[in-house]
Amino acid sequence: MWTAAVILLLVISNTFMTFAWYGHLKFTGKPLWSVILVSWGIAFFEYCFQVPANRLGFEHHIDPAQLKILTEAIALTVFIVFARFYFGEALKWNYVVSFSLIFTAVIFAFAFK
Repeated sequence: MWTAAVILLLVISNTFMTFAWYGHLKFTGKPLWSVILVSWGIAFFEYCFQVPANRLGFEHHIDPAQLKILTEAIALTVFIVFARFYFGEALKWNYVVSFSLIFTAVIFAFAFK
């Protein structure tokens, strides 16, 4: 149950962060200072989910390294969906291979504890 909660919090967290980091790319006509401020505002909500996710995971015996590896895999998953629907990017074969290697890292991080 708590694992699902950690994963859900990380998905929400990474969704906010993906918008903070990449959402402004559609607004290149806006001054850089303004998109930085907006990105910081969005990132605040990322922290509201990331910190509890890490705390909950750590309290339930997920090592910090495992949390980071899991977070990165979730971040890539969120980004794939974001890039497809926000930017209309196609998923290329070399991206699939790259993501697969990263997801393999998650398996290794948790399988051989």
